[in-house]
Amino acid sequence: MSLEVIEIRDQATGSFAKIAPSFGFNCFQFVAKMDEQEVDVLWAAKDFVDGSARPSSSGIPVLFPFPGRLKGTKLIWEDREFTIPEGDGRGNAIHGFVFNRAWRVTEQTESKITAQFQASQDDPTLLEQWPADFKIQATYEISGSTLTGTYRVENPSTKPLPFGLGTHPYFNVPIGGESADDCEIVVPFTFSWEFKEQLASGNQFNRDSDPFDPMLFKDTQFDNGFGGLECEDGLCTTSIHDPGSGRTIEQQFDDQFESVVLYNPGHREAFCIEPYTCIPDAFQLRRQGYDGGLRVLAGGDAFETTVRIRVK
Repeated sequence: MSLEVIEIRDQATGSFAKIAPSFGFNCFQFVAKMDEQEVDVLWAAKDFVDGSARPSSSGIPVLFPFPGRLKGTKLIWEDREFTIPEGDGRGNAIHGFVFNRAWRVTEQTESKITAQFQASQDDPTLLEQWPADFKIQATYEISGSTLTGTYRVENPSTKPLPFGLGTHPYFNVPIGGESADDCEIVVPFTFSWEFKEQLASGNQFNRDSDPFDPMLFKDTQFDNGFGGLECEDGLCTTSIHDPGSGRTIEQQFDDQFESVVLYNPGHREAFCIEPYTCIPDAFQLRRQGYDGGLRVLAGGDAFETTVRIRVK
């Protein structure tokens, strides 16, 4: 059965994006029109719109209330134990609860769409799997060659809400050129987290090169996390440049995202630069005395952040 797909469009340029509200509110296509050319920014599986693809494998999955993996399927918080379903085929919970569930569209214009998901309203079984009720709202807006995602987290309960938020964009490579190999990737991290069994151990290793030095796509093979992001005026900028076409995909996010996860899908038709507010399994790191960026939202409080993707 095909998914419901909603398109937003910039009337002036013809740039457009497509979103699947019933499949995690995933923005799975963004096409920027520039100089009478189309740049297809996001990679998505051919069967994504059929609803049969792995929901975290395409477009921009929204990862909440934990991005990445948690060790095992048990979460201990304030002396309470919660059981979370296994999701990675290796015995670990992964990527939260909202990337594969239906969201409710609350507002829509030609160039903008907003949707939200609240545990107590949209899937009350989640209240048994997490320490507090939660509401997440996302807005996608397209203007020229820029797609802006705004993400808002609210704690509608009286209990503290521990959380992490991440996005998982799959950027197409190459970007109009003939080969992905020479695409230049810039991610200004200053240290890497040691990962053991795809979970951060707490150890950090300083980067041995300038944070703004480009990496060639052909030399990348990642599925781990990085921190110490260099920011300017509170904003971190990452990019993928295709020397064959001269095009660049630039992603900019604020310093509330303390970490990035870099990931090479096995098909190597895309590269993922994933902004995370915390490193995967920041809960376990916290118990071990490390700061992995875990956030705790008091009852009635809110958190908001923005990610901009543009083509140059």
